[in-house]
Amino acid sequence: MHVTRLDLHHLRRFEAASLAPHPGLNLITGDNGTGKTSLLEALHLLAYGRSFRGRVRDGLIRAGSPALELYVEWQDGAAQTAPSLPPRTHRAGLRHAGGSWTARLDGRDVGHLGELCAALAVVTFEPGSHALVNGGSEPRRRLLDWGLFHVEPDFLGLWRRCARALKQRNQLLKGRAEPAELEAWEHELATTGEALTRARERYLEQLAPHLAQMAALLLPAGGEARLEFQPGWRREELPLADALLLARERDLALGHTSVGPHRADWQIRYTGLPGREGLSRGQAKLTALSLLLAQAECHAGLRGDWPVILLDDLASELDRRHQAGVLAWLIASGAQVIVTGTEPPPGWAALGTPTARFHVEQGRVVAG
Repeated sequence: MHVTRLDLHHLRRFEAASLAPHPGLNLITGDNGTGKTSLLEALHLLAYGRSFRGRVRDGLIRAGSPALELYVEWQDGAAQTAPSLPPRTHRAGLRHAGGSWTARLDGRDVGHLGELCAALAVVTFEPGSHALVNGGSEPRRRLLDWGLFHVEPDFLGLWRRCARALKQRNQLLKGRAEPAELEAWEHELATTGEALTRARERYLEQLAPHLAQMAALLLPAGGEARLEFQPGWRREELPLADALLLARERDLALGHTSVGPHRADWQIRYTGLPGREGLSRGQAKLTALSLLLAQAECHAGLRGDWPVILLDDLASELDRRHQAGVLAWLIASGAQVIVTGTEPPPGWAALGTPTARFHVEQGRVVAG
């Protein structure tokens, strides 16, 4: 998968801008504050339905404009999985006003942003990515669910059923509902929650060998990297249905559900390093990057097509040696990569592979 065209209007400091990335490595340079990251935000918004720097209405729309508008064209990997077929070109557009949006995908209206997100696969490493390692559990659940969303066609429906059952049970708990009212939604939550948990556990098992390889490359002193899954209840002792029943009185007092897949988490353990609390900030960043590149590789293995990889301000996140190692790995992968920075990474001119360079200044994107 690679993006061939990106147009944006009224996004942060840009009135209008266009980018035609190369299928391989792309570098976007510019001084701090010129808008390099905003170009990555645009692609991330199309692929995730949100920015990695906050909500759309919190500064993403250019001041004085009613809405931002994005248009993207990309080619999928049909030629990789079926060499006799040419790559398929897809087109998508999004108009987002903060509280409302409209979108189109390949000439038809989009009823849910999930349809747009399912079509365009993007993996983003940015300065906040270390939260995957030392932050709360929500980003880690999202990483699992993103992977499943793109490789299991029925996952989104399952996730929505589980989320609806959880919401309904929480509303009943707040209203001090009778047991009979709770039982129906507890049954639905238990059924979908068990299935969701099995899917997450299975995906972590698929991700684990890719992470072990990436961590060995980026953080060899850590020893072997292992993933440990925490389902959100004492699953080894009792099924979710029983856990919900046992927690009912406590949950009625709390007004929300205290056990279940919405409390799931997972951790990375290094055989040669202390727990995540003992990792330095640099080690946490390298671990987060290992995770994201491992997920991109896992996605490619399961789907037969690499996602687009975005690396924001790589030089400020990694030292020169690790930058060179990451770029060499990405060149070998064949993925489309877009890197931002105030200057080229070390050895960029001698990479020995086709690259493209863009420069951002005064609200414009200039090729070359």
